[in-house]
Amino acid sequence: MPCDTSSDFIVTLSCPDRVGIVAAISSTLAENDCTIVESQQYADPDTRQFFMRVRFLSAEPRSLDDMRERLGAAVADFDMTWDLHDTTAPMKVVVMVSKQGHVLNHLLFRYRTGQLPVEIVAVVSNHTTWQDEVRWHGIDFHHLPVTPETKREAEQQVLALMEETGAEALVLARYMQILSDEMCRAVHGRAINIHHSLLPSFKGARPYEQAHRRGVKVIGATAHYVTAELDEGPIIEQDFRRVDHRSSAAELAHLGQDLEARALAHALRAHAEHRVLLNGVKTVVFD
Repeated sequence: MPCDTSSDFIVTLSCPDRVGIVAAISSTLAENDCTIVESQQYADPDTRQFFMRVRFLSAEPRSLDDMRERLGAAVADFDMTWDLHDTTAPMKVVVMVSKQGHVLNHLLFRYRTGQLPVEIVAVVSNHTTWQDEVRWHGIDFHHLPVTPETKREAEQQVLALMEETGAEALVLARYMQILSDEMCRAVHGRAINIHHSLLPSFKGARPYEQAHRRGVKVIGATAHYVTAELDEGPIIEQDFRRVDHRSSAAELAHLGQDLEARALAHALRAHAEHRVLLNGVKTVVFD
């Protein structure tokens, strides 16, 4: 049976900054009859790391493994962390949610209307609140109740589900359970969470009441990668809106929910398009 082939790829890489990185990639692509259609790079003056994202077309159909082998020689001398992606296949995603559905429903709408380059293969929840809604969209729903005694087992089931479905990303769409350190390590750089503030302000419960009491002038939301340090993961996207003294706590919460949904959707899109590269405790996000 012939292997799947493609002609549209994205290569992402990071490595210590030095002369010749761009030349090595571009010349190798040219030698293999590939045309660069997008190229972005950034050299961090603080960490002295170089980051690059290149989208290119191959003149003839090639498998991902074949193209990866052809690029391997070009990157061998640069101590690179790199990967190659087939743009013709949408990224498979598992979404986790609890009782609040505003972020989940925003993702489902964008997915259904083709506004996200992903395939939501399953939704997991510790409640059944959104079971009918998810199944109406034709997506598998998995109810996994969580207690202190069953937490590890539930997390292992999520990891097994990701492996079974081929999911490359885990999205916490207001999933109100803290992931264990073990789980965080297993999904490092692949799990995205949404936080109801411009981190690190107003952590914990009732953030919009905290914001209201402090008379904030800006509210926002932060989408970030999940780490064992709660709400301290590398930031991917933030969204905000100016407010004033006339806004009640309920109005702030309503506006904030919209910001949460938008920020997470934008972060997921950037991740699925391989525009986000980890840079220690922060990220490089290409346009």
